[in-house]
Amino acid sequence: MKILVCISHVPDTTTKIKFVGGNQFDKTGVQWIINPWDELALTRALELKESSAGKIDNVTVVNVGQAETEPTIRKALAIGADNAIRVNSLPKDAYGVAYQIAEAVKDKGFDLIFAGIESSDFNGVSIGGMLAELLDMQSVSAVSGVELDGDKFKIKRDIDGGYELLSVAAPLVAIVQKGIAIVPRIPNMRGIMTAKTKPLAAVEGVAVDCVSEIIAYEMPKPKPPVKLVQSAGELINLLHNEAKAI
Repeated sequence: MKILVCISHVPDTTTKIKFVGGNQFDKTGVQWIINPWDELALTRALELKESSAGKIDNVTVVNVGQAETEPTIRKALAIGADNAIRVNSLPKDAYGVAYQIAEAVKDKGFDLIFAGIESSDFNGVSIGGMLAELLDMQSVSAVSGVELDGDKFKIKRDIDGGYELLSVAAPLVAIVQKGIAIVPRIPNMRGIMTAKTKPLAAVEGVAVDCVSEIIAYEMPKPKPPVKLVQSAGELINLLHNEAKAI
């Protein structure tokens, strides 16, 4: 069996965001990382492979991006992925990304595809579902647990007030959230060294029309200054009359 993990190349969550001209992200000085949800998905994929007694023999990562994303992909290889695919295309919208991935992997025969529920930059939450439709594969969203159960996957899915357990046959797209793995793996020295020689295939993207475009970015308004409250009565008055919280 083979697992594919979709990974995004996103700014570190501590990065100070700046824009140029109102509609272009300023990449100057930005530290790039694997999208946190995708990193947890990769961790779980590797755990499944290691506990499968050889039934799962390959974990591949895929990214849509230009050459600048390769250090992030190499980190995924250092964490433990066996090989990687980079679709050489500028990611412009969610549909375009899903389409590029689908075209790149449609003949690869993956049994399980992991997609993070969202990315920490655009929070689009739609690529996993789109990818499943484009590949004509069943999908499960809000996945917080995956186990291999014979030839099927046992899925834990969060719902209001609890969770449900599903038994799903391969092939499957699992759209995962926090809980899929507890602690993301980090590369060790051996992983970093072997990542340099692991296969990273760069394939050209295909022509696709985007269905959305970014018109402009707008920074949130600055927070008001902190008020020092001297008494409980004053606090209650502020919460009631200004914050409208009570």
